[in-house]
Amino acid sequence: MTEKRRNIIYIIVTNLLSLMMLATIGNSIFNSEFTKRFVEIGYPTYLIIPLMTAKGLGIIAIWSNKSHLLKEWAYSGFFFLFLLAMLAEINAPFPDYVSPPTALILLLASYLLWKKKID
Repeated sequence: MTEKRRNIIYIIVTNLLSLMMLATIGNSIFNSEFTKRFVEIGYPTYLIIPLMTAKGLGIIAIWSNKSHLLKEWAYSGFFFLFLLAMLAEINAPFPDYVSPPTALILLLASYLLWKKKID
């Protein structure tokens, strides 16, 4: 695979991941069902604002190439967030088996493509 093609795939995958995160941020702001789902999964509602703030900052850290360390931490934070979301969905009364694994796959693809890009 050429470097140009890998960069294009990296941009597409990272855009999809970013859109997914922005959709959850928007959903938490404009959809009252989001709060109900959050409680249904077993998380307290006071975590919504810090979690959505962290998601926004994580997206900014991934797209700004200011610091490799900060970008690594953003990827790491998203990994644990998606892993815990997947485990919470498994134990939910009405589980969503699609969103967390999709986000995890997009995250891992974005991370691996970024690591190949900087090596």
